[in-house]
Amino acid sequence: MIRVAQRECTTPEFIRDEVARGRLVIPANVRHLAGSAGDTPKTRSIGHNGDRQQVVDVAHPDTITGHPGHRDGSSFWVNQTVTQRWAVINDPAYCRGQRAPKRLDPMGIGRMITTKINANIGASPVTSDTNLEVEKLMWAQKYGADTLMDLSTGGNLVECRQALIDHSTIPIGTVPIYSMIIGRNIEDLSYDDILKEVQRQAEQGVDYFTIHAGVRKDNLHLIKKRITGLVSRGGSILAKWMIHHNKENPMHTLFDEISAIMAQYDVTYSLGDGVRPGCLADAGDAAQIAELEALGELVHRAREMGVQTMVEGPGHVPLHEIAWNMQIEQRICDDAPFYVLGPLVTDVFPGYDHITSCIGATEAARAGAAMLCYVTPKEHVGLPKADDVKQGCLAYKIAAHAGDIARGIQGARQWDDDMSRARAALNWPKQFEIAFDGETARALHDEDLDVDTDFCAMCGHDWCSMRISKEITEWASGKAEGFTPEKRAAKSPGLTREQIEYLAHRGQKHACHSDNVKDDEEAKRVQREYVQVGIETASAGRR
Repeated sequence: MIRVAQRECTTPEFIRDEVARGRLVIPANVRHLAGSAGDTPKTRSIGHNGDRQQVVDVAHPDTITGHPGHRDGSSFWVNQTVTQRWAVINDPAYCRGQRAPKRLDPMGIGRMITTKINANIGASPVTSDTNLEVEKLMWAQKYGADTLMDLSTGGNLVECRQALIDHSTIPIGTVPIYSMIIGRNIEDLSYDDILKEVQRQAEQGVDYFTIHAGVRKDNLHLIKKRITGLVSRGGSILAKWMIHHNKENPMHTLFDEISAIMAQYDVTYSLGDGVRPGCLADAGDAAQIAELEALGELVHRAREMGVQTMVEGPGHVPLHEIAWNMQIEQRICDDAPFYVLGPLVTDVFPGYDHITSCIGATEAARAGAAMLCYVTPKEHVGLPKADDVKQGCLAYKIAAHAGDIARGIQGARQWDDDMSRARAALNWPKQFEIAFDGETARALHDEDLDVDTDFCAMCGHDWCSMRISKEITEWASGKAEGFTPEKRAAKSPGLTREQIEYLAHRGQKHACHSDNVKDDEEAKRVQREYVQVGIETASAGRR
């Protein structure tokens, strides 16, 4: 709780009270927290209103220490930039575990603190490579993911899952039923199979489980009127089992037994929405609401057994209905943190669903969603690659931060104000330092104009409103006599290999690039020539 408070710029007492209220969860399997790689760590339990916090023994006193956030002068940001996140990932001394290369850096999920984002990765029967999934994990951590779900359905699931846990400083979630049906028909799944798999994954160090216990046998008839039916893999698998055996959902039947295992390792529930709408037409229908009511009952049962609980939400919702979805979840599920997939606000842009969904995610964050599950450009069309993971994380980091600003989360707006001051000062190095992805921002700037000037290639020297405004302000403040603009270095620092590769895909360099001009005075001259040529060409056209 102390570490979560550090990361959120708040007090441990506030975090404790939110956890006790059920509005905040800290997914932290005791084994991942210790970096024990399957070995049993020494722990002690701290009880508080039925909730448990696992604390690593004094052999690792730095469990609650580490990077406290980002300080820039008097400002304190609640988010880390890409550069800072990457430094943490590559620091061999940071979050080193008892056995594993990494261990968990605790974080919180709740609507009273910063909005979190989750990245989904995982091998499929078509593409399975553990090393590739670990690479995706690295990209997800670098570009803003606060948690990660391993949704593998192909390859060696146990090996892949352990590799992700061992190399991750962020919570890892899974959908245990995926592993339960590997090598068997869903109809052959037994109660014993379910409990054994839950036990095995808890022992591995998984921090939270998606359990689709809200899909009830008596409610299955409600999906008949839908266009897309059941779009949740877990939900459809369990529906098939129920119909074949004519029995209640085994996840619901075994809920108390599953909860007991999870409580032992401090695994958090992410109660799955197996009946979530898969298109706009199905959003908010009777099937969705019936499942939400079932999940509300399970929230109370889980809390009674000492298991932290969050609830998963819909993936396709018209923009004007998103706030309503957040409100009914808070009411029905007693304010349990809401974890939503998107939602997508239109269904006709495959290939761009990271955009269609982050629009909905922004509204969801504003209305109180605690965590946003990212959607990548490959949604609905294929398995995401590393760059798709990056694009999904970036889109959702924007959505989460915009939602935090709208809700007035402490420290969120300060980040933007610091950037505004750097822009007003035409301080390019500071802008790139403050930017979430300063690497890409500087690469794009230097593509056109890598000479460090008080303007950029968008407007040029004579048309730069920021430069003109700055000069007006400084002259008006009594600095006119002898005033000269600050002279900075003639050229920006060299680009990294990644930045050079990024620009190589974008084509020709601008004429004001340092390959073509030697300093900012030459850059200004070239800019003026372009303006004059443009005027002459336009005049000739009028004649």
